[in-house]
Amino acid sequence: MPTTSSPAVETAHQAWLDRLALAESAVPILGRLYRERDVVTHVHGKKLVNQSPVDILKAHRWARRVDERVLSIDDSIRVLRIVDELGLRGISLDLGLILGEAPADGFEAWVREHVAELPSWSQDDSTDVVLYGFGRIGRLLARILIGHAGSGLGLRLRAIVVRRGGEDDLEKRASLLRRDSVHGAFQGTIEIDREASTILANGTLIQVIYSDDPSTVDYAAHGIDRAIVVDNTGRWRDEAGLSQHLQRPGVERVVLTAPGKSPLKNIVFGVNHDDIAATDTIVTAASCTTNAITPVLQIVHEAYGIEHGHVETVHSYTNDQNLIDNFHKGARRGRSAALNMVLTETGAAKAVAKALPALEGKLTGNAIRVPTPDVSMAILNLTLERPVDRDQVNELLRRTSLTGALRAQIDFTDSAEVVSTDFVGNNRAGIVDGLATIATGRHLVLYVWYDNEYGYSSQVVRVIEHMADQMAKARQLLPA
Repeated sequence: MPTTSSPAVETAHQAWLDRLALAESAVPILGRLYRERDVVTHVHGKKLVNQSPVDILKAHRWARRVDERVLSIDDSIRVLRIVDELGLRGISLDLGLILGEAPADGFEAWVREHVAELPSWSQDDSTDVVLYGFGRIGRLLARILIGHAGSGLGLRLRAIVVRRGGEDDLEKRASLLRRDSVHGAFQGTIEIDREASTILANGTLIQVIYSDDPSTVDYAAHGIDRAIVVDNTGRWRDEAGLSQHLQRPGVERVVLTAPGKSPLKNIVFGVNHDDIAATDTIVTAASCTTNAITPVLQIVHEAYGIEHGHVETVHSYTNDQNLIDNFHKGARRGRSAALNMVLTETGAAKAVAKALPALEGKLTGNAIRVPTPDVSMAILNLTLERPVDRDQVNELLRRTSLTGALRAQIDFTDSAEVVSTDFVGNNRAGIVDGLATIATGRHLVLYVWYDNEYGYSSQVVRVIEHMADQMAKARQLLPA
């Protein structure tokens, strides 16, 4: 016989449908503001552009971690319409911060005044980007740059430079961009043109240049001008080696996706990116581990002072290790990465001081490579200058992750059920596991997860964006 639902069931379902309908109505305006005006919209770091209606609802629910309430989708749409009406361009719009502060009375007037004062990063022209190397980091950088194309006036991926691997090289490169065993399928369409040697991905036309020597590439011949070359090979880490890129037509700046040798500036975005001067032609984005731990260490050091500490990294295996036992020039790395935990060294602890000089000589470190393909963990064992309370330091890091200056770098979780795969695709440099925090007197142990591929690549893109801004400033300083 037929059954009838209770009023509570029907009410709950209808409320969900109503919220879903509102989220669906937000999708077109979110997309249009991004495509036409480079307005990047998010809720406390959870992006809304190119997200599904359900993901938009989840982001609004996420806000309860800050204000202990779920954000109103209706209020968000009101803010978006005001931004649209004002014709604002090139802004980062955090609906969580705006709606968390907006008064109930005079809402629209307050929002108008507030969003009009947001800093604009809109450019009059695009900046060409070339990826020299197309491995794990190179392909993720490509995905992020394509996804951030917006109106086309920001960073524009123009080319990749690789060694030819065979007659079907172009097809294989496109396939590796299209399919990823860790990060899933590419969100969009990919086409290749063998005659022109190009890959077309979501409207971004990428020239594939074949070379094994940076001194042989003529970027200008492909219409590339004043480009930032991102060297993902790790083959050259000093100024002399990386300067080879600068000597080629069409290149103006170089970013290395690895720790660089002095006197190159090792940049951890959010910590010392302001050290990039308009005259700097080469900078490095340090390592994934250095990016993961330095922002957290900065917050802790500012609050409690760090006397000394040890960093132990539990790191996913990388492409330089062997799948089965074979010769490797590095100690222990010749043993099978898929079958062993491999104790090895890391320079990340010492490298922290290059971005955060206050910690010079205060940190040691080791690494254990483990049989997982992505997501790592850094264990920070710290002795502090002042006593520390577990709940207080967790609250400090939680608030930083949501509203602090380093919220794009630091994330926070207090779930008792998360494991490493839950952080695949996280775009923060590091995620503090609050439930694992240990604090006794002046002794503090923090556990920091990080997607050593995607989180790091997101930091690299931030460095590239900042360097592009510095390039624009440098051009403004040139005599007319």
